[in-house]
Amino acid sequence: MLMGRVAIIGAGMTKFGQLWNQGLVELAVEANMKAIEDSGLDRKQIEALYIGNMSSGLFTRQEHISSLIADSSGLAPIPSTRVEAACASGAVSLRQAYLAVKSGMYDAVIAAGVEKMTDVTSTMSTRILSTASSQDYEASIGATFPGLYAMIARMHMHRFSTSEEQLAMVAVKNHRNALNNPYAHLRKSIKVDDVMNSAKVADPIKLLDCAPISDGAAAVVIASEELARKACDTPVWIEASAQASDSISLHNREDLVSLKASAVAGREAFRQARSSIRDIDCLELHDCFTIAEVLALEDLGFVEKGKGGKLVEEGLTEIGAKIPVNPSGGLKAKGHPIGASGIAQAIEATMQLRGDAFNNTNSQRILTHNVGGSGATAVVHIFGR
Repeated sequence: MLMGRVAIIGAGMTKFGQLWNQGLVELAVEANMKAIEDSGLDRKQIEALYIGNMSSGLFTRQEHISSLIADSSGLAPIPSTRVEAACASGAVSLRQAYLAVKSGMYDAVIAAGVEKMTDVTSTMSTRILSTASSQDYEASIGATFPGLYAMIARMHMHRFSTSEEQLAMVAVKNHRNALNNPYAHLRKSIKVDDVMNSAKVADPIKLLDCAPISDGAAAVVIASEELARKACDTPVWIEASAQASDSISLHNREDLVSLKASAVAGREAFRQARSSIRDIDCLELHDCFTIAEVLALEDLGFVEKGKGGKLVEEGLTEIGAKIPVNPSGGLKAKGHPIGASGIAQAIEATMQLRGDAFNNTNSQRILTHNVGGSGATAVVHIFGR
């Protein structure tokens, strides 16, 4: 039987970007220490550590990072577990931490995420990332994630008349949002023409439709209701934590323009939170490519299938509009260090609900959405004051 409520009481992250002078472990330790300090707890009160990371072995040649990071953070001998779910590794580590506290096993744990991606060539990075797709049916014949999302985008454009300009508007919005975020990788304003004229990666996806290759780490302290109320004046309650899976290969999907795992996880999150889309004030969505943000808006039910591009074009996803999306800058501009992205979304939700976000949306309830690969894993969290 699950116990009482669970809250985030501390948050910390590194800058995201090309961090040549910091290693994987150093980044993780920095985020962990910032989160503990923010929580007001002593590190001796932390009872477990969950670390989202996709591929430290291939990116940095270092495996067994769970114990290494725990020891380097001064947290040994607590149990430390590495969690892998491709680009959703961070959100799954958050979910595991949430369940560990919700079950009554622990009162205070850390959910963290880290990735060091820029110490290899871009070609090698692409190959490493492709290990999150099907090796038998996709990677082995040369399919990359830009190529897979390009097929999704082309089908969406064919079926619903979504335009390349509408996708470009996603990038423009998220870059504008990142300007105020000092942790963001790409703090640079762009225009639709800049996106349209950027190099084609996999038609119709262009360079500025893609999230960057980033280094970075993020961490949150998760606490039981009793401890949260004692330790923190502004706990952020985790009202729902839902996860779902789908076929890893596009050819096995029921529908190429819908990520079923996102839809299922979204419905379950709303059920847990006893809420609906009308109760959500702000979204942090997985926008590894611009088409991914459009799909998420539709799959989570914030707009009818096929009308996500129009919603963006009409400016309804801007800060101050109907449903602000990615006020942090999203993966597209904040950056996408794979294992850290899901935790960084939770930190943005925490900052928004505390009222100290860089782009304050005055939100009462926020939904975050993190996807693994091309949609084989999806995790949805709902946070409230």
